[in-house]
Amino acid sequence: MTGASSRGPAAARAIVAGDRRVLARTITAVENGDPSADRILRALYPQSGRAVVVGITGPLGVGKSSLVNALVGLLRSRGESVGVIGVDPSSPFTGGSVLGDRIRLERRADDTGVFFRSMASRGAAGGVAAATREVARLMDSAGFDVVLVETVGSGQVDVAIRDIASTSIVVVVPHLGDEVQTLKAGLFEIADIFCVNKTDLPGADLAEKDLAELVTLGERSDGWAPPVVGTSTIEPTRGIRELWDDVLAHEQFLDTSGERARGERRRLSAEIVGIARDRIGQELTRRLERDPSLRRLLDEVVAHRIDPRAAAERLVRGGRRSR
Repeated sequence: MTGASSRGPAAARAIVAGDRRVLARTITAVENGDPSADRILRALYPQSGRAVVVGITGPLGVGKSSLVNALVGLLRSRGESVGVIGVDPSSPFTGGSVLGDRIRLERRADDTGVFFRSMASRGAAGGVAAATREVARLMDSAGFDVVLVETVGSGQVDVAIRDIASTSIVVVVPHLGDEVQTLKAGLFEIADIFCVNKTDLPGADLAEKDLAELVTLGERSDGWAPPVVGTSTIEPTRGIRELWDDVLAHEQFLDTSGERARGERRRLSAEIVGIARDRIGQELTRRLERDPSLRRLLDEVVAHRIDPRAAAERLVRGGRRSR
């Protein structure tokens, strides 16, 4: 996005006006850490905060992409515009998305009410790239009514989605097995809604019953009791409308209980700290490579004369040796 820094406000206006090409280019700049996107993000921030941002997460193979497709179809039938972010596993060799070229959404090519973007997780904790929240904010600023964020599955539920979405859906399938034990370990604070997908498979009723019983055993600090809804994306679909009704019910709860403001403060606090940590880390890495005194500090660690924690303390104090 060469020269975007000088065209930040103009690009921001284009995104708000519905220019999907500028939106796509800006997302690419954000993904690549291109500083040219900074002015656009800053200009657009006042326009954000209007979209319903929903996270859809769960282990591989539970049908998250098909569920997203069904939700998009429902929302479009209701006249809602939808932005979709699909966070895929990163290639260990290139850092790129290894699933990003698969067909994930069935939609008309001329439907400007849907915008899909596949992103690589780039090894970020919880399978959610650090840039994902900024991309969600871009889609929000672009005027999409709903932003769906589907995260990569890694054998357990991805918890980082809580730093992006106001409502998080945890998707599981019949024959939960060890999944139930994982859920008992504390993921009720993460799931606002439990979705038992693939209810066309045997054991679906039992899975819904088991989850509903587990929900009654746990008490969340915010007072919300996560509903359990069964869905199937096989035609004729089942439970998609009910799932979205539960999303809207949770969004209403956030407003009436005051949890939306508290959650937003928590998410923004984590974002600010994360950005500061990344910036400081980049600066310290640069200094370790270029500053002769800090290179000597690194040499001492390599020679096992001091340990990494002591070296980090010196860096925090500005590289001065302790006395």
